[in-house]
Amino acid sequence: MDSNIKILRHRIFQIGVILKGLDGILEILGGFLALFVSPEAMRGLIRLLVRHELSEDPTDIIASALVKASSRISVNVQWFAFLYLFSHGVIKVFLVAFLLRRKLWSYPVAIIFFALFIAYQLYRYTLDYSPWWMVLNGLDFSIIILTWLEYRELSRDLLKQ
Repeated sequence: MDSNIKILRHRIFQIGVILKGLDGILEILGGFLALFVSPEAMRGLIRLLVRHELSEDPTDIIASALVKASSRISVNVQWFAFLYLFSHGVIKVFLVAFLLRRKLWSYPVAIIFFALFIAYQLYRYTLDYSPWWMVLNGLDFSIIILTWLEYRELSRDLLKQ
């Protein structure tokens, strides 16, 4: 394979993994935010954020869905959001740290966890048919492919030594 293509693919992999890590950090922060902000405050914040959009277009699908979803926020939902976001974020940050250090064991482990994330996102898609779940799946699947290609390349390099 052309070395320029390998370099480009590796750079795309690094960027994708770094973005996954940043996403993991945001999920951890979001988990704590979900835990420490009251349901009433969350509903108020969501209404404040979408107020302008709804004043321009009262039928805006995304803004209306956010307001509707905010009405279901409860203490149980907060705990679920915390546990889900926190654990998901910690796993991502942990895996990203080792992928960027090129630890061989982390590649198959990351592939397994990213595939599990896709499975959960597919399940969530069956519940609410949000196109965002499919976008996330596409991005996660791309990262899985890039991780597999990097793993294969790193394994070959190690065998040559």
